[in-house]
Amino acid sequence: MAYDEGLAHRLGEALGALPGITAKKMFGGIAFLWNGNMLVGVIGDDLIARVGPEAQADALAQPGARVFDFTGRPMKGWVVVDGAAVSEDSALDDWIGRCREFVEAMPPK
Repeated sequence: MAYDEGLAHRLGEALGALPGITAKKMFGGIAFLWNGNMLVGVIGDDLIARVGPEAQADALAQPGARVFDFTGRPMKGWVVVDGAAVSEDSALDDWIGRCREFVEAMPPK
């Protein structure tokens, strides 16, 4: 499965100054890991966002967000955001911030 390389590039640019960021091909797309923990990624034309179980309901209330059920079972703490909903840098930055808030508290792998 191909993924939106433009969105992946934008994520890489937005995360580039953050120490400990790596990119890894996963799920037929690309994931960005922070200190070894998955943070955000791109599958197809969509953003995948790791917001954590506590913030999932609020995240799902945002425009373009839906449950991440890549395997047929919903993944707790993750949402998929339609690529059109993150076409503006400010919207993408907001999602990155939501994800950083959760992943920042995790111990490095």
